[in-house]
Amino acid sequence: MIDKFDTSDYGVAESTERITATSYREEDSEIENGLRPHALDEYVGQEKAKENLKIYIEAAKQRADALDHVLLYGPPGLGKTTLSTIIANELGVNIRITSGPAIAKPGDLAAILTTLSPNDVLFIDEIHRLSRNVEEILYPAMEDFVIDFFVGNGPAARSVRLPLPKFTLIGATTRAGQLSTPLRDRFGVLLRLELYTPEELAQIVKRSAGILDIMIEEDGAMEIAKRSRGTPRIANRMLKRVRDFAQVRGDGIITREIADKALTMLEIDHLGLDNIDRRMLTTIIKFYDGGPVGLETLAATIGEESITLEDVYEPYLMQIGFLSRTPRGRCVTHLAYEHLGIPFKRAISGAGESPMQTKINFDEGK
Repeated sequence: MIDKFDTSDYGVAESTERITATSYREEDSEIENGLRPHALDEYVGQEKAKENLKIYIEAAKQRADALDHVLLYGPPGLGKTTLSTIIANELGVNIRITSGPAIAKPGDLAAILTTLSPNDVLFIDEIHRLSRNVEEILYPAMEDFVIDFFVGNGPAARSVRLPLPKFTLIGATTRAGQLSTPLRDRFGVLLRLELYTPEELAQIVKRSAGILDIMIEEDGAMEIAKRSRGTPRIANRMLKRVRDFAQVRGDGIITREIADKALTMLEIDHLGLDNIDRRMLTTIIKFYDGGPVGLETLAATIGEESITLEDVYEPYLMQIGFLSRTPRGRCVTHLAYEHLGIPFKRAISGAGESPMQTKINFDEGK
């Protein structure tokens, strides 16, 4: 049985129009809830993590004991929540799902922990966003399976220790570096989820198409996979968009040509970049001669918040080698110039020019 608390994404808000957004959106619940695998053998990709988990789960089952606490970390949209439910299914126990920001007070966490049954799984998404007071309650719960709290006020206050059944905490985070060291050290199993290959994403797309009763050809699935930025969440979202296009403009079958036309209409190119990604790169080239440019300056130029640029747009551009961070600021690489069809040259004289003069020089081919 799965008991859910608040599972909404409390990270930086992304534009609702971006199909390539990796953050969880309300529309994804309808897609993901029906497409999630329920066993490790059904879970595509993450082979190293799966092999290790199979051993840990089997050992825990043979001992009739709780699995060690598990930390899943990596970019959003890779299946951390899905993997946590699979772990609970493989162990044959219940899972309680919540998120770091939803646990506002130590009492909220205590209320959840005291309702767990032996060997149950507690999944906390965005665990790095737990408050320090809540973390203090979690330490003895993870290590000694007890809760320490105070009863009364002033001189009459006394400490009470409440025992808990053995349980498994599964924490998920997109920012492992922001976890406090005491919390991170209490996890026995640390697994990093990597971006998926196009071949793995094509398998996921075909599996999802089968569940949704969508007719799709092999090359159609691969075309969607190649533009999904290594993320299953984006692949499933694209599949539904392309299905609509195939139904209205085609014969209902997703081919490579149909997928290409549909995604081109959505302004998503063959590397998965959308119009916002290209606008950001082009702005750096036109206004700042390719960089370096400071984050705050860039944010002001394109009208976005700096934290949105850093958390939403930059990660994928850096992963594919189109953007680099230097001590002086952000720089566009020659790979991005080639992708955008812009000659790669830096005007040395542009170092002291204003952004508008740099743009004029760029437009005039100087």
